[in-house]
Amino acid sequence: MDEVFKALADASRRRLLDSLNARNGQSLRELCAGLDMTRQSVSKHLAVLEAADLVTTVWRGREKLHYLNAVPINAIAERWISRYDRERVRALADLKAALEREPMNDNPAFVYTTYINTTPERLWQALTDPAFTRRYWGVTFTSDWTTGSRMTWEQEGVTIADPAQVVLESEPYRRLSYSWHTFTPELARAFGMSEELFARMADEPRSKVTFEIEPAGEMVKLTVVHDGFTPGSTVLEAVGGGWPHILSSLKTLLETGEELPGPS
Repeated sequence: MDEVFKALADASRRRLLDSLNARNGQSLRELCAGLDMTRQSVSKHLAVLEAADLVTTVWRGREKLHYLNAVPINAIAERWISRYDRERVRALADLKAALEREPMNDNPAFVYTTYINTTPERLWQALTDPAFTRRYWGVTFTSDWTTGSRMTWEQEGVTIADPAQVVLESEPYRRLSYSWHTFTPELARAFGMSEELFARMADEPRSKVTFEIEPAGEMVKLTVVHDGFTPGSTVLEAVGGGWPHILSSLKTLLETGEELPGPS
């Protein structure tokens, strides 16, 4: 938390966060072009923001893209805002809201980084074992988890089977990627979706989610990237609100043995 406060104390680093909030997923070149700072200065400031986990990076081919990570801001808000007069911390609350707001850009994606007190093997099990996923997610998968294998989803009593639901990458204990599920009329009814909302989601191209697992001392760093969306995606808006609770429940389950209660 000290690193987060230190990172936010610098006006130039706040400008970088503002730039990413306006258009997430920028390369170093793009960030330099939009700010009156040298490439070296921007790199140094980004290193501080990355060290504080306020910025997460994702490689797209040979290009390194930078995304906001709202997890540390959430931690500050949960620890401090409830303890003091909200008027005195309005600026912090506004920053939290800004970081959580999904900006419109040409490379829309949900990116989230968290640290979990577990092992890569245990985390991999939690991502693939139906006994685990049912507890923190309410979803079960049927798959052998090899690259190219099909996946069957079961959620809210609905079975979703589609040849396009496949495992895209599978490196046990390191990296897992798969295509997102099909939006079916049965699932829409189970979730109480309106016909208009279901039509918008079903009309979008299929997205994908990637889990990157990295040892971090006695903990494990988990980065989740959900991408493949079009600008203004309705599905991105929906998963952007659901992923934080799912991942927080996953972390709690692995560290305490108890999942979080469902969102109200």
